[in-house]
Amino acid sequence: MIGLNHYLAVSIIMFVLGLIGVMKRKNFIMLFFSTEILLNAANVAFVAMSHYYMDITGQVFAMFIIAIAASEVAVGLGLLILWYKKNGSIELDSLINMRRDR
Repeated sequence: MIGLNHYLAVSIIMFVLGLIGVMKRKNFIMLFFSTEILLNAANVAFVAMSHYYMDITGQVFAMFIIAIAASEVAVGLGLLILWYKKNGSIELDSLINMRRDR
């Protein structure tokens, strides 16, 4: 049987991978994926703790996080499409270069 420590270890590994992705990636889509990994790491931890303590509170928080993640993706992808139409690139460097040109 898998214990709480195993789930928390998976959650920590997912969180670290998401954090590395946020810090290293230059593409906006990869930044969205990395933030999704961060949010899912929190979900794994909440649900594992909820199951361990036999309380539904962690699962409720996980559902709220899923709803927030869905709205973040919808708004973010809409903004990303507008950004691509305006600049022709979804690289983070294009945002930095645009700010320098002003």
